[in-house]
Amino acid sequence: MSMTDSTDGWDVLAQAGELARRGEAFALATVVWRQGPSSGKQGCRAIITGEGELRGWIGGACAEPAVIREARQALVEGTPRLLLLGSPEQFGAAVPEGMTVVPISCQSEGALQVYIEPVLPVPHLVVVGHSPMAHTLVALAGSLGWHARLVEHTELDVVTERSFVVVATQGHHDEESVEQALAARPAYVGLVGSRRRGASVLGYLADRGVAADELDRVQVPAGLDLGHVSHREIAVAILAELVRIRAARGVPPGPPEPGAAAAPDATETVDPVCGMTVEVDAPVVFEGHEYSFCCAGCRAEFLRDPGAYTKKESRC
Repeated sequence: MSMTDSTDGWDVLAQAGELARRGEAFALATVVWRQGPSSGKQGCRAIITGEGELRGWIGGACAEPAVIREARQALVEGTPRLLLLGSPEQFGAAVPEGMTVVPISCQSEGALQVYIEPVLPVPHLVVVGHSPMAHTLVALAGSLGWHARLVEHTELDVVTERSFVVVATQGHHDEESVEQALAARPAYVGLVGSRRRGASVLGYLADRGVAADELDRVQVPAGLDLGHVSHREIAVAILAELVRIRAARGVPPGPPEPGAAAAPDATETVDPVCGMTVEVDAPVVFEGHEYSFCCAGCRAEFLRDPGAYTKKESRC
């Protein structure tokens, strides 16, 4: 789904700041170069959400679906990319290394360069307890730019689906803290303590009716196994485990919230007229096969002589 409006570049940046403050994932697309004729201008900007909604303006009917598709993939991978949109014949071997060429050869000989930057929420760490290890863990996470805070066992209402929760209450309210944390379905729940202590806590919660699949989500003991280490080194081991989990997922921790990054749907095909990758939408059926198009121009061109394009496709 996409939605274009007359929002100018500065309004788009204001909206981007608001989305970032709310902790929502999005990509910011900016036109950095154009070759006329093209409706996109240098400095045009747009926000693309994980659901594929576009706010702003980066170009017309050919450019927009390509930018949305690449922006959603950038959100999944967490890496920026520079797109060169136009006919491959326009550029030949002159394309710089690392730039992605996307064909948009429909109604124009224009071209665009669009820089796409994914903006992902800062990780949210909640540490329950006030031990020296807990203070060290919060300080270390803060040095990475994470949003980290110490809370009491009575303050777990701050936990969301994106949170990493570490219970470090040292035997005081362990069971209550773990149960309340699990109720919020966070991305991670870890309990600081021995395996024996962990088995006791989880057994108590099982007797209270907490589902087995929920209890299986609790990491006991929390952190990478570094052997016999100090309290401060335990904090390092826990943070290392959280960094590894986040990096392996390649997306903000936790189940996706509305508007969060998600992998593009596997509903893409190739426009038989221009060769552009497009989403399947209101396809034309010809000889039992469905064909989708990037714009009305390609659709009309196909309908004028479908056989010409299907024969070309069969030769490929």
